[in-house]
Amino acid sequence: MDLLVNLYELKFENQKIIDGIKYLKILPTNFELLIEFIRDNFADTNWASEVKVSLYKTNPTCFIATYNNEIVGFAAYDATAKGFFGPTGVKETFRGKNIGANLLMNTLEAMYFDGYGYAIIGGAGNGKAKAFYQKVCNATVIQSDNSVYDRHIKHTERGNK
Repeated sequence: MDLLVNLYELKFENQKIIDGIKYLKILPTNFELLIEFIRDNFADTNWASEVKVSLYKTNPTCFIATYNNEIVGFAAYDATAKGFFGPTGVKETFRGKNIGANLLMNTLEAMYFDGYGYAIIGGAGNGKAKAFYQKVCNATVIQSDNSVYDRHIKHTERGNK
């Protein structure tokens, strides 16, 4: 299920350091660390590939959250498709500290200042993620049976044909 966020209705009051967590736009020197972080902490095999798209733009479209100079979360946009927020994730031991919400709002603010009026949150599902996005940024459901993710090619193990 995809969700829609009206960026004109949001109030951006983002702080860049909260409770020792820093929110930064990623620098090229941290690209490999972020890809490693994603592969080590999340089961979705497509996220690292999706995030690479956001990293290798002239102006990267990816934010990270750090604690004690280590990556604890990330959020990207314009990775899977133009106007799409995500992928995003927070290290399991850091969840429940509003890091995801702060990454989301920093990213949506960047989208707004890049000229977007709306953001699409793709593949949010019907559970906790949907409720999170509805609460944090007033996301609404896009009524459609189709998604950009329908075009993903299934990953197969090497040697299996």
